[in-house]
Amino acid sequence: MIGRLNHVAIAVPDLGAAAAQYAGTLGAKVGAPQDEPDHGVTVVFIELPNTKVELLHPLGEDSPIKGFLDKNPSGGIHHMCFEVEDILAARDRLKAEGARVLGSGEPKIGAHGKPVLFLHPKDFNGCLIELEQV
Repeated sequence: MIGRLNHVAIAVPDLGAAAAQYAGTLGAKVGAPQDEPDHGVTVVFIELPNTKVELLHPLGEDSPIKGFLDKNPSGGIHHMCFEVEDILAARDRLKAEGARVLGSGEPKIGAHGKPVLFLHPKDFNGCLIELEQV
């Protein structure tokens, strides 16, 4: 059902410093920051030959990333995103298998302009999973 790994997301306390570290220290191709108000985050994508790294920073006081950073002040891996061909079919199959879809269960538009859903980390070995329709 799942396709390739689209990205690994890392919550960071200082978006500018993290982006500079990837660009300068690692020599990576770093995109521009983009606000995603529907998700309460500002993101920067690091382009790699085989996938991406998404740097996440809170956008506002109600951001879910703020709570994550409160618990992990240095930042850390927040989620992994896998591609699926049909997000509604994937959602329905996962729910039938007992997985919990976060939020309303209806896809939202993600940072790539495509529908996304998140799956409860307790159902996937403590890892928050994002599904993105390709």
